Amino acid sequence: MKLSHFNFDLPEELLAEYPSEHRDEARLMVLNRKDQTIEHKLFKDLIDYFEEDDVMILNNTKVFPARLFGNKEKTGARIEVFLLRELNPEQRLWDVLVDPARKIRIGNKLYFGEDETLVAEVIDNTTSRGRTLRFLYDGSYGEFRRKLTELGQTPLPKYIKREVEPEDEDRYQTIYAKNEGAVAAPTAGLHFSKHLLKRLEIKGVNFAEVTLHVGLGTFNPVEVEDLSKHKMDSEEISINKIATDTINSALKEKRRICAVGTTVMRAVESSVSSSGTLNEFTGWTNKFIFPPYDFSIANCMVTNFHTPKSTLLMMVSAFAGHDFVKRAYDEAIKEGYKFYSYGDAMLII
Repeated sequence: MKLSHFNFDLPEELLAEYPSEHRDEARLMVLNRKDQTIEHKLFKDLIDYFEEDDVMILNNTKVFPARLFGNKEKTGARIEVFLLRELNPEQRLWDVLVDPARKIRIGNKLYFGEDETLVAEVIDNTTSRGRTLRFLYDGSYGEFRRKLTELGQTPLPKYIKREVEPEDEDRYQTIYAKNEGAVAAPTAGLHFSKHLLKRLEIKGVNFAEVTLHVGLGTFNPVEVEDLSKHKMDSEEISINKIATDTINSALKEKRRICAVGTTVMRAVESSVSSSGTLNEFTGWTNKFIFPPYDFSIANCMVTNFHTPKSTLLMMVSAFAGHDFVKRAYDEAIKEGYKFYSYGDAMLII
């Protein structure tokens, strides 16, 4: 398929600036692949589609406050620094994006915080906006990381034009987040409340946790019409034995296995054995899933509504079928569903 197959007109007012008032009361569109039917529910109705010993796979990555604002030495120009990846903890080296990039050259120093106790020196250019910074801080590594957290902001997606508000720190994080390392939330999981998870647990649904640290590369635009020529950025994943045992047991018993989010789907499809089961794995994946694609692990998924021409929409189309997803998106726009990170959800069974 081609890039143009995934284009559609999305009204700007359907991009969600705020999350729903209660996590599990976002709207839920249910797509039944077998019957080709569409239902309109609330997210808390998700429980009605699962039985005892079914499995939900969750991404337990935790978003860190990756957006910093500093001032350039001498000129005092305000510079936004977006932390992407820690390269070397001992030397405090980080890959970052800077804005405006044209003002930032190798050798420049940036000062953060009112007391300017945190300083960073630019030591390399990586891309047009990318830089490598060495942070200079008088303190232990633990104190340095606490300083980054103190000065950083929740990295809301760029499409959200408003200022970050105090509640975003909580709402742009899943309630089961534990392994820090993501610069964007695995947004399908934002809809789960503690009450809904407990109800699912009481019903006998099993949970398996994997980790995929979401990077900004997930949201990079596809710039080639031939999808086979698009290259995904690598993201770090970890799948342990507890998760593989739970998932492989459900595979053997032909239970419903639900990937909560495209990040989970990408993680598990990156570590499939020759026999079609899930392997333990710690490392990196640059897997790009687009139609046609044969999925090996999950037979069900939860996902948000994605933007035109996005790699996330391509994965969902590979799973549910391009024509079916197109019909569902047309209906979602007609019915006023909210799109993107703080938007409504879709369950594909």
